[in-house]
Amino acid sequence: MEINNSTIVITGGGQGLGRSMAEDFARSNARLALIDMNAESLTEAGNACRELGAAQVQTYVANVTDESAVEQTFEQIVADFGAINVLINNAGILRDGLLIKFKDGELTQKMPLQQFQSVLDVNLTGSFLCGREAAAHMAKAGNGGVIINISSVARAGNIGQTNYAATKAGVVAMTVTWARELGRYGIRCGAIAPGFIETPMTAQMKPEAIERALSMVPLRRWGQPNEIAHSARYIIENDFFSGRVVEIDGGVRL
Repeated sequence: MEINNSTIVITGGGQGLGRSMAEDFARSNARLALIDMNAESLTEAGNACRELGAAQVQTYVANVTDESAVEQTFEQIVADFGAINVLINNAGILRDGLLIKFKDGELTQKMPLQQFQSVLDVNLTGSFLCGREAAAHMAKAGNGGVIINISSVARAGNIGQTNYAATKAGVVAMTVTWARELGRYGIRCGAIAPGFIETPMTAQMKPEAIERALSMVPLRRWGQPNEIAHSARYIIENDFFSGRVVEIDGGVRL
């Protein structure tokens, strides 16, 4: 699929990896529908994409965990653009913490259900809802399409990330399932599993956590958002890519 003049929907498109991908596609004259919870960052991202040459840009403030809001947003995108060619399920959050903590033989902390559930709601349920709506509109239009889910190297399991790791493994499972189910409609599904990427979200990490993370990367540096955008571009443009995960992690193994 050519990126030029394709309508690409990006969740979490107002910042971080989402904005980086949007700006990359804007340089190729894509038509961009950016979804985010933060209206201010959405406006800034939209303006940046217009300046970079996007064929069309619309922004949508929506909560990807709200089913009716997702349905209405995707209906509006189709009304605004005429069709959806690509969805990138990028919206995600971190709420890290150990499953349990013991000190001096006493249980001092358990991961609260809300902390676990909030990550599932955004990273997994949000991806499901947006993927479902995009697939429905793509199949109805009959022109095929591409769905890309953003996973993580943490999908294999990582200390302090019970909730995050579970969601990132889950989106890979959905990717494979959707590839098998939706191929009959000409819809391809792929996933990208980034390692440690320099974004506002990773900037929240404690200095000791950053040092520990980089010590595990053979290349000894952060990945850059544009390197993830490059991977998304590859999936979109390679018409025989489906049901697989592209690992962009600098060789790290958690």
